[in-house]
Amino acid sequence: MDIQDYIRAIPDFPEEGIVFRDVTTLFSDPRGFRMAVDQLLHPFAGRRIDKVAALEARGFILGGAIAHQLSVGFIPIRKKGKLPWKTLEQEYSLEYGKATMEIHEDAIAKGEQVLLVDDLIATGGTCEAGIKLIRELGGDIIGSAFVIDLPELGGRKRVEALDCPVHALCEFQGH
Repeated sequence: MDIQDYIRAIPDFPEEGIVFRDVTTLFSDPRGFRMAVDQLLHPFAGRRIDKVAALEARGFILGGAIAHQLSVGFIPIRKKGKLPWKTLEQEYSLEYGKATMEIHEDAIAKGEQVLLVDDLIATGGTCEAGIKLIRELGGDIIGSAFVIDLPELGGRKRVEALDCPVHALCEFQGH
């Protein structure tokens, strides 16, 4: 089976005309989940990775599994107000306004090699905020990894323009 075979399509969610790509079906299948983690890591084999950073919320599931597999630290990048200690914040644009992501100010040491993970890249705004936060702390991003890319929304190009390689396991047209 291919990764796409494990992902459920839900039409008209969260609003009419949108096809939501549900990765919970991938996560619930032991073989599919293992395949996704292995394939997300494949292009980074042999590279030094000190930390895995992941974007809220489904990215935490993947990022935690990848960090565990590599025996490295895991860094959550969360929506504003969710982290309990001193944070740095980065605002980003959404289709309907603005939002803010945060990271603990001591999460990454200068020069640490960081892999950024999420389940899906759409417009790239959340990922861009994560990249900026990691770099503000002095981390070096070796790349970003996603299960799904929605290419017509332009996120890959936006992230690659920040000199951050993008690895996605599959693409879906439409959104």
